[in-house]
Amino acid sequence: MITVADIIIKNGHILTMEAGKEHEFKNGVVVIDNGIITEVGEKTQEVADITVDAHGGIVMPGLVNTHTHAAMTLFRGYADDLPLSQWLQNHIWPAEAKLTKRDVYNGALLACLEMIKSGTTCFNDMYFHMDETAKVVKETGIRAALSYGMIELGNKDKAIAELKEGSRFVREWHGKADGRITAMYGPHAPNTCSKEFLLRVKDKAKEDGVKLHIHVLETEAELKEMKEKYGMCSIHMLDNIDFFDSNVVAAHCVWLSDGDIQILAERGVNISHNPVSNMKLASGIAPVTKLLQNGANVCLGTDGCASNNNLDMFEEMKVAALLQKVSTMDPTALPAKEVIKMATVNGARALGINAGMIRTGALADIIIVDKNKAHMRPFYDAASHLVYSAKGHDVMTSIVNGKLLMENYEVLCMDEVKVIEEASVAAEDLMTRVSE
Repeated sequence: MITVADIIIKNGHILTMEAGKEHEFKNGVVVIDNGIITEVGEKTQEVADITVDAHGGIVMPGLVNTHTHAAMTLFRGYADDLPLSQWLQNHIWPAEAKLTKRDVYNGALLACLEMIKSGTTCFNDMYFHMDETAKVVKETGIRAALSYGMIELGNKDKAIAELKEGSRFVREWHGKADGRITAMYGPHAPNTCSKEFLLRVKDKAKEDGVKLHIHVLETEAELKEMKEKYGMCSIHMLDNIDFFDSNVVAAHCVWLSDGDIQILAERGVNISHNPVSNMKLASGIAPVTKLLQNGANVCLGTDGCASNNNLDMFEEMKVAALLQKVSTMDPTALPAKEVIKMATVNGARALGINAGMIRTGALADIIIVDKNKAHMRPFYDAASHLVYSAKGHDVMTSIVNGKLLMENYEVLCMDEVKVIEEASVAAEDLMTRVSE
């Protein structure tokens, strides 16, 4: 009996990212059925309802953005080139105070459009009005790990309210949208959340069986503040309260000592490296090379558009590789294949999703990158081209959970023009309220 699959991708240069097996098929096929990859190889006997011609492009796992604030697309280009404290206190925080639910919806919708068009198939988001972001994820077909960003600053009443909202969000959204939404707890940072609150959040996450998303040692100012308050850095404080394990995604991790690196690696903490944001805000350079050498799971994130200006994970890969080379003065540091692993395999592992590789049984989160362009020729090595030559706008097709969200550059899951127009209007209205 002949079965009919949902999708067959043909004529593609397949980069599987599967460890211990053939990494590439120069002209292969991928078979997808019921949201799962059922076959990968040079040819197939299967037939499908939909055949996607890769036109010789690179077929690879979708990129996983492990730290961002999606709705901050509305702040793209707002208050650039300022010191961090001035940027936050005088511009970003006052503007965020004026955000409405509708603003977050429009900002998140614009972010999902940008990510789908640039090859990100899953993102890890922490912000507020998170029901709106969840609605966008459900509507557009993208995959996401979402958390309500909790800040209590040692205030007992605020701690109760924040944990209540974080818990409500987890209960309402975890596992929703055909399993594409994973809810998490999102205590903002060790210097904006008290030790007592972090303990409560950790216990609640364990009780609910979900992961934690937190900023850690993004700045030298945080390092100094924590040492003054606790007599130790953020890493040691969190370790002392048994906060760390493989269910934690720690964003940034810039100001690490060798001892900190050892703790993160031994506890299995997932580190989301955000090189562009760290450079733009002059936060510093995370010791990615040392983290990897110690066996830590390091993945990639863009951070929000206010501190990055785009959500292009291809740009993030290139900057990550180059920054490690120049900071260590070693041109062999963080080679192309390793940084692609950070953006795919490691990211999927951090978020606990069965993706990041093109292999039988994995979720069908796949992108096709056009290599038939001037800046992608001549073509010697797929990994090299993806990291050092490709851009987000070279993504021609995006598939999430076995559904075509974009094919041959045409977005199928939303009205692209309408999304851009409504986000632009929302941003204008927001800035009018901010200036009042």
